[in-house]
Amino acid sequence: MQASSLLHLALMGVLVAILPLSMVWMSSDPNKFRKLVWIAVFLTFDLIVFGGFTRLTDSGLGCPDWPGCYGMANPFLAHEQIAAAEALMPTGPVTKVKAWIEMIHRYLAMGIGVIIMALLITAIVQWRKTKVQAFKPGIPLALFVFVCIQGAFGAWTVTLKLQPVIVTIHLLLGMGLLALLTWLGGREDYLMHSPAPAGDDAALRSLRRLAILAALVVTAQIALGGWVSTNYATLACDEFPLCDGRVVPDMDFEHGFHLWRELGKTAAGHYLPFSALVAIHWVHRNFAIVVVAVLGLLVWRARRHAYLARHAHWLALLLFVQLLTGIATVYFDFPLAIAVMHNAGAALLVLLVTMLNYRVKQQIDVNRLKSAVI
Repeated sequence: MQASSLLHLALMGVLVAILPLSMVWMSSDPNKFRKLVWIAVFLTFDLIVFGGFTRLTDSGLGCPDWPGCYGMANPFLAHEQIAAAEALMPTGPVTKVKAWIEMIHRYLAMGIGVIIMALLITAIVQWRKTKVQAFKPGIPLALFVFVCIQGAFGAWTVTLKLQPVIVTIHLLLGMGLLALLTWLGGREDYLMHSPAPAGDDAALRSLRRLAILAALVVTAQIALGGWVSTNYATLACDEFPLCDGRVVPDMDFEHGFHLWRELGKTAAGHYLPFSALVAIHWVHRNFAIVVVAVLGLLVWRARRHAYLARHAHWLALLLFVQLLTGIATVYFDFPLAIAVMHNAGAALLVLLVTMLNYRVKQQIDVNRLKSAVI
């Protein structure tokens, strides 16, 4: 790819970031760093949702190279190559619409990368000047490393032709980036308005262990959901609650969960049997029972604490909606809008579970400080 095209791409990333950065700069909010963190959370959530839309519309190879499109900075400049590919295969991976979907996803990702760099630079400069805890640069530095790794997996997603394990890791890294930004946002909120000591410390520590378990369970379910999506196994079971008319259908776990293989192929290079897709779908569907049990218990116990009750109510509502969209995706034969909503619900679960984890930790720290003073 030519240097001029790379420069053009970099400018696109800066242009995407200019609007949110300008909003923060011109804001009357005295805590601009905190505001920028939460804007980054919002945009990362949007990126995850749009990434789901990109995957669900089969636009991941809309531009079959990286970081540009046929070596160009945008699909306009690559119009001739895209048109030729579309003429050769009108319903194939490369079309004008799919190329734009893929490149918009990349532009948004680059814009978020610029914002995270702005967060890191601000944190380092202000920390050296003031030593204020709000600017402690550890998390911003981790975010920068995280977004670089995420960019690498974004490139491999394209160059390895949507290899399922790479695409699934790319999804998990996106969710991890959202969680880390949310944790940083929680820290900024805490430093701005520290809560009063409250609650029984033993009960809080038990709740914290449950909240960590909930985060692990949600992560596992998102990985399974990503594996379903990247292997195109959403409709391997086209009815609910049964699958192929049975509670336990014929399944091929060995091929279905062999990680390092091409899309649609076994490790030996043969076509992936349908029973492998059934296994992938069935495991994701049934692990949802574990998710409901763990998150339901977390909601029930968190509701006992006044400062967690609102988060618990939102988590309960989201869990219910997520179940409905998952069932509706199968029942209504995979409508795009509902599938995108299901992907967005997963991102919101990550956000809420992360915030609840932070608030429990925060309250334990406040109680410990009070005990130390006494």
